[in-house]
Amino acid sequence: MSEKNSPPVSSSGLTQNTAATLSYVLGFITGLIFLFLEKDNKFIRFHAMQSIVISVAFLILNTVLSFIPIIGWILAPLLAPVGLVIWILCMVKAYKGEWYEFPWAGKFAREQVDKMSAQGQ
Repeated sequence: MSEKNSPPVSSSGLTQNTAATLSYVLGFITGLIFLFLEKDNKFIRFHAMQSIVISVAFLILNTVLSFIPIIGWILAPLLAPVGLVIWILCMVKAYKGEWYEFPWAGKFAREQVDKMSAQGQ
């Protein structure tokens, strides 16, 4: 493969699709790692931010539901399979090179990355 046709590379030396996919692997942990490591590639930064937003939202929702008697105790275990499906969907979309915006989280992630880029972070 020639250099002209090679996929964009991240600051870590990984292709952008691989880095964006890896930003979802451990939720907000890998999201934070790739958000701070990657300085230029907005595709990676977007997926890293979306990973952070989604994983933190699930963590908060699970915590809140676990303190609500009966209804929360029934709904909290249902979050795990839903979270797994969302996690896999986001990783597949990132690996395919798609700017997939998960409802509410994707828009927020894009806005935050745009603000960070405008500020030069």
